[in-house]
Amino acid sequence: MPLSRILVADDEESMRWVLSKALKKKGFAVDLAADGEQALGMIQAGNYDLAILDIKMPGISGLDLLDRLRDLKSDLLVVIMTAEASMKNAVEAMKRGAYDYLTKPFDLDVIDAIVEKVNRAREMTSQVSILKEELKDRYQLEKTIIGNSPAMREVYKTIGKVAPSDITVMVQGESGTGKELIARAIHFNSRRLGKPFIALNCAAIPKELLESELFGFEKGAFTGAVERKLGKFEQANGGTIFLDEIGDMPGDLQAKILRVLQEKEITRTGGSQSIAVDVRIIAATNQDLEEMVRQRTFREDLFYRLNVVPIHLVPLRERREDIKSLAEYFLAKACTELEIPPRQCDPSAMSLLVSHSWPGNVRELENSIKRAVILSSDQLLTSDDFPGLRNQAKPGDIPTNGEGLSLEGIVEMKLRLSFANMDKMQSGDVYTMVIEQVERPLIRFVLEKTRGNQVRAADILGINRNTLRKKIQELGIDLRRD
Repeated sequence: MPLSRILVADDEESMRWVLSKALKKKGFAVDLAADGEQALGMIQAGNYDLAILDIKMPGISGLDLLDRLRDLKSDLLVVIMTAEASMKNAVEAMKRGAYDYLTKPFDLDVIDAIVEKVNRAREMTSQVSILKEELKDRYQLEKTIIGNSPAMREVYKTIGKVAPSDITVMVQGESGTGKELIARAIHFNSRRLGKPFIALNCAAIPKELLESELFGFEKGAFTGAVERKLGKFEQANGGTIFLDEIGDMPGDLQAKILRVLQEKEITRTGGSQSIAVDVRIIAATNQDLEEMVRQRTFREDLFYRLNVVPIHLVPLRERREDIKSLAEYFLAKACTELEIPPRQCDPSAMSLLVSHSWPGNVRELENSIKRAVILSSDQLLTSDDFPGLRNQAKPGDIPTNGEGLSLEGIVEMKLRLSFANMDKMQSGDVYTMVIEQVERPLIRFVLEKTRGNQVRAADILGINRNTLRKKIQELGIDLRRD
C-alpha cells in the first residue's frame, strides 16, 4: 500500500515547516516532532509508514532512536538527515537499519525521489508478504476444499475456467457450504495471486457503517473521523474483493457497487475526488436474488452484473458421499489443533454422520466433530459421542446398510463391522455380506436413473433382464418407490 502518514523529527523549526509543507502538498498526512523523545512517543502511539529523522537532536539522537525503532517497529522505514556529510555518519546510519540517508541542505525534489523510492519498496515488500501468505493459504486451501462428488467436480471445473479471467462470479449456496473457500480458490488460481484478497460480510456490519467500510472516509467526514481511512476497495486494489451476503446490502449501496463495476472508481465518504480501483469482485449469497429482484428489494441491473458466472454449492445433505472424507479431515485437524493423539470414528458414528441432514452444512459438521473430540476421552468415537445428532435422528435414518455412502465407503464400513465381530463370523461370510449390501443400492440407483425401465437398467448393469427381475425380488426392491 502507498505511503499515507509520515513523521518528521528535527530540532530546527524551519526544516520541520519546509518538509511538512512539501509533503502535505503531495497528499500525505504529516506529524512533526521537535526532539527524539517526542518522536519516540508519537511512533509508539501512532501508525506511521515513514519517519524522517535528524541525526542530531536533543535527548535521543536520530541514530539512537533508529536502534530503538528496529525492535519497536521493525516494519517502519526510516530516512536519516544530517548536516555533516561524513562517510562515518552515512555508514553508521545504514548499518543501524536506515532505509536512506540525506545530507543537508537538499532540494525538495530529492525528497520526492526518496518518497517514490520508499513507495516502491513498500509495494514490493507488501507483494512478497502477500504472496507468501497466499501460497501458504493456497496449500491449505487445496487440503480443505474436500469432495469428489459429481456436484463438487463441476465446481472445480468452473473454478478452472473462470479463474484466469477477471469475470465477475456469484457463489450461491446455503450458510456453511464454503462460499469463501471457493472465492479464495478463484483468486489463488488467477493472475491476481500475490495481490490482496479482501473479504467483507455485508450482513455482519451495521448498514450505517457499511459504506465507509467499503469506500473509506476522509478526515473530518463525520464525528470520530480523526484521520483518513482506506476502505476495502482501496485495500483490495490490484486484487480481489469478496462481498459475502450481498443480498443484505442496502439499496443505496447497491447503486454505488454498480458504479464501481461500471466505472472502476470509488469516492471516499466525505470526499469529492474519484479514485480509480482495479479490483475483481466475487459476490456470494444464501438468498434467492432472482426472487429479490422480482420483489424489487435487489437491483436488477446489479444482479446481472454480478451473476455473469454463477457457481452453485449444493448443501451437504445432497453430497453425502463427501461426508466421510470431510469428517476424517476435520478429525485430523481437530486433533492437531488440540495437540492430542489421532482419533477415528467407528462405523456407528460414521453412519450417524452420513445420515444427518446437516442444516448448517460443512461448518456444522466441523463443529460437531470438534465438540466430540474435546468431550470424548476415547480414541475411537462412537455414535454416543454425538448425542445432539443421535437425538435428532428418526427411526431408519441411520444407514446400517450403507446407503448414502459411496460404494467404496460401503465396502469399508462393512469390512470394519465384520472384523469387529470376527468371533461371530463364519467362513465365506464377508464376501457374501458385502456383495449383498452393495447390490441393493446399486440396482436401486440404476433403476431410479432409468425411471424403472428394467430392460435399460439390465443393459447398463451388464446382466440378463431375468437376472435383474430375480434380484429385485430377492432384495425386496420396491419398484413403485424407485
